Amino acid sequence: MSDSKERNEIKSLERRRFLKLTGTAGFTTAVVAASAGALTSTEAVAQTAKEERSREKAADHIMTIATAYILGASRSYPIMQLDLKENIQNATNGKIYVKLAPGGQLGAGGALASKVQNGTIQAAQHSLSNFAPFAPTVDLINMPYFCGANQRFVNLVNSKVWKDEVHPSVEAKGFKPLFYVVIDPRVVAVRKGGAGPVKTPADLDGVKFRVPGSKMLQQYYRMVGANPTPVAWGETPSAIKQGVADALDPSVGALYVFGFKDILSWVTFSQAVPDSQVYSCNLEWFNSLPKDVQDGIDFASDMTAAQNLAKVPSARTYAMAELSKSGVQFYSPTADELSLWQEAGGYQRSEWDPYKVELAGSMDKFDRLVEAAGTMGRHYVHDA
Repeated sequence: MSDSKERNEIKSLERRRFLKLTGTAGFTTAVVAASAGALTSTEAVAQTAKEERSREKAADHIMTIATAYILGASRSYPIMQLDLKENIQNATNGKIYVKLAPGGQLGAGGALASKVQNGTIQAAQHSLSNFAPFAPTVDLINMPYFCGANQRFVNLVNSKVWKDEVHPSVEAKGFKPLFYVVIDPRVVAVRKGGAGPVKTPADLDGVKFRVPGSKMLQQYYRMVGANPTPVAWGETPSAIKQGVADALDPSVGALYVFGFKDILSWVTFSQAVPDSQVYSCNLEWFNSLPKDVQDGIDFASDMTAAQNLAKVPSARTYAMAELSKSGVQFYSPTADELSLWQEAGGYQRSEWDPYKVELAGSMDKFDRLVEAAGTMGRHYVHDA
């Protein structure tokens, strides 16, 4: 039997076992068994099911955590959902049992934020930009070179000024931020057939650049010479294939997870804007919990955040290795080249002043946030 045929048969068996286990023991048990590679072992599946049933029965509270990503995504996109489940259960001494809803089964992005806000579910992962409607200051993360590098982002969201200025607005809308997820900065990824790596803004002259709905990102790509082309995320792969857009800017991990490996030629680490996520919790539900359980959730969130930071470089290198197999090449700008990007579109330019005042509230407050982003705290993270 060929290796390919054998792999397909194993996958088919695993799918059948997963569906059967979902029906008999529940979805969370099935995904935990799948993540452990235990679906083909009857004994391991039985042990996993027994443990999950025991944990759920012993718990005082059930906490559903939803994400847009499949469980295996953390290998290249460190969303850490299984770690968060395990940490919350352990840190609360089993008083909380976490049910996972991965892979977008309950929605994604703004839909998950809405479900957390109205209490349909207890917690979820979504992009930091999805917090912007509830706390406009958050949208400052999309200001180029303000906190694009991983370390600047970590410094910022863990700073006192961020927690003092941003969290009250978020909490007023019914959310409690659990922890911020570092993925990596957005990149400049060019479709196959392009002229080569994008080294400086001059190489983007006239390039049709796929952008999301963010006005800030659209302005940035105009400033660095590209032609911003808004395309819905679900339509982006076909748009890149067909030449409707020539380039796009998710992180390397996202490019791999969402299947762009066969349609790209070059990826440039321009480090302008973070591709960042957050886990949020329904504040009313959290406040209804006993103090020791609240403390357990907070400790579990801190643990998972630390695991996320440690995972960033290995997730990136895995995604790069897999993309490389399909012929994708990578370029890291020199210090002089990076300065050209910053000079052309960075937050220091006067074109960004209206955003600073609108989103931060004042230039003084924005300056304090800049200082926070540049001040090393107790958390270290690797930068691309």
